[in-house]
Amino acid sequence: MKFAKELCISAVASALLSIATASVAQTVSLGAVLPLTGASASVGDDQRRGIELAVEQVNAHNGVLGQKLQVIVEDSGGTAATALSSARKLVSVNKVPVVLGEFSSGITIPIGEYVVQQGDVHINIGSSSPAIRKIGDGSFSVIGLDDLSAQFAAGDIFAQNLKDVAFIAPNNSYGQNVAVEFKKRFESLGGKVSSVVLYSEGQSTYRRELQQMSRSSPQAYVYSAYGQEAATINREAYELGLAKQKWYGIYLTMCTSDTVPQAAQGQEGLEVASIGEGGKAYEQAYRAKYEEAPKSSFGSYAFDGVMVAAAAINKAGSADPAKIRAAMKAVVPYNGATGTIAFDDAGQRKEQPYDKVKFDTKVVSR
Repeated sequence: MKFAKELCISAVASALLSIATASVAQTVSLGAVLPLTGASASVGDDQRRGIELAVEQVNAHNGVLGQKLQVIVEDSGGTAATALSSARKLVSVNKVPVVLGEFSSGITIPIGEYVVQQGDVHINIGSSSPAIRKIGDGSFSVIGLDDLSAQFAAGDIFAQNLKDVAFIAPNNSYGQNVAVEFKKRFESLGGKVSSVVLYSEGQSTYRRELQQMSRSSPQAYVYSAYGQEAATINREAYELGLAKQKWYGIYLTMCTSDTVPQAAQGQEGLEVASIGEGGKAYEQAYRAKYEEAPKSSFGSYAFDGVMVAAAAINKAGSADPAKIRAAMKAVVPYNGATGTIAFDDAGQRKEQPYDKVKFDTKVVSR
């Protein structure tokens, strides 16, 4: 009797193991590292939504390799150390062949370097520092880098007859590079950047930095900052009376996502664009699922990152990272939510569409 009972338990355990193994075998998993907490949590949540929408669309069309697709999302906490721990888990424990992320360039670069060193594929879905180009073979960007955004911003501002501006951005890989690129592009047009301030992240106040910028008496202020830090900058600029002059935000949804409307009212800027029929379909799906408009433009790039990865896996006929890496170059040009995606020799997006926008209780076209 005891033997029969043990045999029955053993059989049940074996059956459960077989079911679990079959379930794993029927799923292809990718990984993503996103800022779900920290200064850029608003954008990170929007990226997560973009990924969810992509997974739903892929699985509604027979998945990948005839199996269901899932994306395992890990929180970066807005720090490189936490992001690296998350990337290590995805690669070594979850055994994913592709990792998407992050948002801040200073975090995207180290996780990208780790992922490609392990032989996996990295897809940049939100960072724009030109230093991303140096991550290495196996890293791809579905979003344009700052040499493109800085050129667009410089031309847009100069065309408004604003010839003397002050600039502020975070003192990290992203901020340092966008400051250099903007200054170079703006001054090549005949403009002057009279003050460049790179702020330390995570401060409770930026009054000193704002006062430093104001001393040059610029015609306008150009800035790029992460949600919660941008909220402090905008509030204190408003309190200091600096908002009476023109403010131009590079990636305006990022700059205003956590800002009270009164402090950002009237600001102008640029935004990475979601264009074409794919972009309209993405927005419709987003509104249907979340019952609101997209919170930023970055969710659509996360969406495209998953869609391109899925197309590459199907093209490769395998979830092997080396085969996916080769297939990534074969599936482009890809018509995505953000327009036509094509990679240069370094795996970076060749052309990036931008929109001219303004803040009128929310970010809208101008």
